Amino acid sequence: MVYENFAFSTPFLSGYKLLKIPIVDTAGNPAWPELFPIEKINSMRETVGARHFSAQMMLEFISPERARLDPGSLHFYDDEFEPRTAKLGNNLITGSILYWDPSSGRRNRDGSACVLLYRDDKARNVFIHDILYLTVSDTEQYPLSNQCNQVLDFMHARGLHRITIETNGIGGGLPEIMRDCATRRGLCIYVTRVSNVRAKSDRILDAIEPVLTTGHLHAHIRVQKTPLMAEMLGWSPMAHGMHDDGLDAVAGAIAHPATLIRPLGGTIKTFSANTNFNI
Repeated sequence: MVYENFAFSTPFLSGYKLLKIPIVDTAGNPAWPELFPIEKINSMRETVGARHFSAQMMLEFISPERARLDPGSLHFYDDEFEPRTAKLGNNLITGSILYWDPSSGRRNRDGSACVLLYRDDKARNVFIHDILYLTVSDTEQYPLSNQCNQVLDFMHARGLHRITIETNGIGGGLPEIMRDCATRRGLCIYVTRVSNVRAKSDRILDAIEPVLTTGHLHAHIRVQKTPLMAEMLGWSPMAHGMHDDGLDAVAGAIAHPATLIRPLGGTIKTFSANTNFNI
C-alpha cells in the first residue's frame, strides 16, 4: 500500500509480528496461573458462554452468524415460587422482574409479550417462570387498554405489583394507560419505563446465549406450551421477519435489573404452654 498524500510509503506496522497468547494453552494450562488460575478461568467460561470466551480469552473469533438458541439446553421444572421462604424448589431466589415488550397485539403485526422472570444470582441461574402472549381482536376499539387489563389479570393472579414496560414506539403511552386501568380496578401497581436502542438480534443474543449455553437458563414446564419454544428453534441473528417477540421480552427481562426479593418469614411454629405448676 502506498500513502500518496504523505512523505512515506511504508505500510503501517510493516515487519511486525502478531503475538497471540490464549488464556489456556492446548494442554489446558493457564498462561498466567498467578493471575488467572484454572478455577477463575472456568468461572469466567461459565459466566460469559463458549462463544464470548473463545473470542475474548482464546483469541479465536466465532461469528455471531453461527449462534443458535437450542431449547434443548433449557432446564425445565414444575415448582412454584414460595414467597414465605423466597425459594423456587431448592433455589433461593434473589430477584424477580415482570417485563412487557408491547405491540398492538393485532394479527400480522409484531407480537406483544409479557414475561415473569426469577433470578438466583448466587448460583447465576435465571428462571423463565411464565410468559403471556397478548392478542386482541382486529375489531377491538381500545387494543392497548384491552392488553393492559390482560396484564393486570396476569399480575393479580400471581400477586405481582411491579412491572417494567418497554416504551419504544407504541409503548410510549402505555405506562399511563396501565396506571389508569389499574386505578379503575382499585389496584396499586408500580410501573418502570425502559427504552432500548440496540438492534433486537444483538439484545437477544447477548442476553440469552450466555445463560443458555452455560446451563443456567431454566423454564417452567408450562412455558413448553407457548410459542417461545418455536421462536428459539427458528431463531438466527441473520434471519429477518421471524417471530421473536417472546425472545425479545425474555432478553429484556434478563438484561434489566431485577427487584430484590427477601423471604417474608419463617415457618409458623406452634407452642404449648406448660400449665402443670402451683401458685
